[in-house]
Amino acid sequence: MKHLFLLSISIVAATSLTAQSPDVVWYNGKSPVTYSLQSSGSPIIQVALDMFRGDINAVTGRMPAPATGKNSNIRIVQLSHSNSRELKQLGVPVDSLAGAMDAFFIKATHQQLLVVGSDARGTAYGILELSRLAGVSPWIWWGDVQPEKKSRLQVPATYRNLQSPTVAYRGIFINDEDWSLRPWSSKRYDPQVDTGIISAQTYKQVFKLLLRLRANTIWPAMHTGTVAFYFTKGAKEMADSCGIVIGTSHCEPLMRNNVDEWKESQRGHFSYIDNHDAVINYWIERLKEVKLSENFFTIGMRGIHDGSMEGVKTLKEKTDALQSVIYEQRELLSKYINPDLKKIPQQFVPYKEVLEIYENGLQVPDDVMLTWCDDNYGYLTRLSDAQQQQRSGGAGVYYHLSYWGRPHDYLWLTTTQPGLIYNEMREAYDHNARRLWVANVHDPKIAGYDLEFFLDLAWNIHDISPATINNKMRSYLIRDFGQAAGEQLFPAILEFYRLCGIRRPEFMGWSKVEEDKAKYPRGWTPVVNTAFSETEFGGELDRYLNSYEQIKKTLQQVEQKLPAHQQDAFFARIKYPVYGAAAMATKWLEAQRARRLAAEPLPDSIALKNACYKSQHAYEEIVKLTNQYNNVMAGGKWKYAMHAEPRDLLVFRAPELPLKDVKNITTANAPDLTLKTKGVIAANAADYTKATGNLRIIQSLGHSMEAVSLPKGASISFDFEVEQSGPAVLRTAVIPTQPNDRGDIRFSVTMDDGRPVVCSFKEPYRSEGWKQNVMRGQAVKVTQHQLSQGRHTLTITALDNHVVVDQWMIDFMPDRQFYMFPVGK
Repeated sequence: MKHLFLLSISIVAATSLTAQSPDVVWYNGKSPVTYSLQSSGSPIIQVALDMFRGDINAVTGRMPAPATGKNSNIRIVQLSHSNSRELKQLGVPVDSLAGAMDAFFIKATHQQLLVVGSDARGTAYGILELSRLAGVSPWIWWGDVQPEKKSRLQVPATYRNLQSPTVAYRGIFINDEDWSLRPWSSKRYDPQVDTGIISAQTYKQVFKLLLRLRANTIWPAMHTGTVAFYFTKGAKEMADSCGIVIGTSHCEPLMRNNVDEWKESQRGHFSYIDNHDAVINYWIERLKEVKLSENFFTIGMRGIHDGSMEGVKTLKEKTDALQSVIYEQRELLSKYINPDLKKIPQQFVPYKEVLEIYENGLQVPDDVMLTWCDDNYGYLTRLSDAQQQQRSGGAGVYYHLSYWGRPHDYLWLTTTQPGLIYNEMREAYDHNARRLWVANVHDPKIAGYDLEFFLDLAWNIHDISPATINNKMRSYLIRDFGQAAGEQLFPAILEFYRLCGIRRPEFMGWSKVEEDKAKYPRGWTPVVNTAFSETEFGGELDRYLNSYEQIKKTLQQVEQKLPAHQQDAFFARIKYPVYGAAAMATKWLEAQRARRLAAEPLPDSIALKNACYKSQHAYEEIVKLTNQYNNVMAGGKWKYAMHAEPRDLLVFRAPELPLKDVKNITTANAPDLTLKTKGVIAANAADYTKATGNLRIIQSLGHSMEAVSLPKGASISFDFEVEQSGPAVLRTAVIPTQPNDRGDIRFSVTMDDGRPVVCSFKEPYRSEGWKQNVMRGQAVKVTQHQLSQGRHTLTITALDNHVVVDQWMIDFMPDRQFYMFPVGK
């Protein structure tokens, strides 16, 4: 495999034009940009060049034209043995590029931009880097982000830009596509008679986005109802032409989509034990088809979809059977793909029940990559230990930005906090999981900035630190909406991530899925009152709603000033998710208020009507917003792409209210939003008095938006004063990370000079504690303390790695019912 290495990006900016160092102008406002191309003829380079030409036409109003090498503004070269000497003489770091995977180098030289790629993909990335230099967003098509028109494009004469990925394979798994990508593709973008088809033309657009985001890998859509990728005419060929590596998910061994491809009526049960020959022949069929493509093969076996392997019951039976499967799959790969197995990219994914089998002694060959997973909610469950980090196959990560399943789906909006993505993927990188990163998304358009952030980390994780996460988000906003609008939107979007970190919009009904079907229809628990209190701390429910309203006011101000050509991008990327999330919170919190008012002996009729109206109006607002997204925005380009009720879950439905058809709202006194904390002391972890150890404050993580990552043995201390004496409870909120080393995950709390109290927040997968933690975004541990009036010191110490502290709170009312720690907002 081509080697990967860290290349720093060096861009030296000239502040003025001088005779000694003039800028290199590659568009002068008069003539079209010209380019020359010297490459292997790989189709991916032509795909990238076509994208670049369209981009520059959008920026300059002139289509770039080919020219001879010395006379062109841009010279594009794919590194080869025959041109390496010349390129070295031109100052190209040939030794660094040679043999590297996906790398490129751009240099200003002799009034020309020289673009050199280490291979075909690297050359394509280098070409598209020029689009970035011209101010073109990766979301020009998928996000309708129109670039600013420019009359001049230039770089300093000293410009040098050398880049290479820190993760070899970077991409997405299109999953749970039923309510977004699939209907949009089959009904709107490229209509099909069979609405289960995601066409080759749609995949081409996906692949072009991946190239813009410097990704190279896809696990194609495979959900029930979707026609298999390899059954889709032209899809495989389209991936090959775009230089995209095809892999498959944890339940699709050897490139087979069992959900759509295994026909039980024709082949029998999908059982390696009881139907061995049929299963083997099924795998052989596909291996013969893909021999000449670039693939990453999943080995192992689960059920047809996301279930356990058939024909085995005990853990020993499962382990023995899976061991046989792996041995035989390797024989097939050697026979049909390449006799040298070490040259075949392979992965084993210890996901769900397969992790237990792996830990029971399953032997996975050393050259096979171990792909670790999160718990479906963004918290990594395992990573390679010191011995596993030495495996020649390396390790990878399968990470969820959307999910269908218990305790509750999140398939509407994509609202994972960037700080959580950073914290977990940095942890993965530091554990040598550097070969493959794949993000689970239901639709790349909706995944948006979260997906871009994930892939930016995969491309160059060293470009982002815990203290610059927010700067990355700011840069996205400025790039897509301009300096003034981006700066104004930036604090509002951070606040949006804070509110969604407190509770995802999909979780606002306090309902769950996949519970006891004997007790709940379809296993869905009903929507119930939330834990938000109308009264505690001066009314946290109203403060939460007001926070959303303040964001909306900022968005209204920005929207009014944006030019017409930015309105569609603004609506899709900013307004719809913010207004939608705000409406979801309003719908259920006002319904909760209405139920409480209606239950009083003498209800306040005005307040009751207002609550009912606001709740119903919020539901209707989501319907209207979604209609605009699908039918109005961008002239209907994205019809069927947004679904406001994925799976028709109860949280998305209209609220059941005490009063029906309230037509208007009555003026009432605004709620008092003053934070009242008598008898309580609360703080964010980042506001510590002193600290020991190499801690990191992670921006955009937790309810605080600045959670503190503590390595084992590190501590943070807080000085505080209390005005009373007596028994009190300490609630310590940590990010619900997992002990990814198979051990425990603990911290201790020490009050003054007392004995440390040890708290473990390890929760079994799918336990009730785990469900509450991932839906809240915090694990809260409660300890008892006896406090005297006066000054005290609290010390929180990490006893294991991967501990991230968010907030703490001292309370003299141990039975208080509330949701948010009363810190700041």
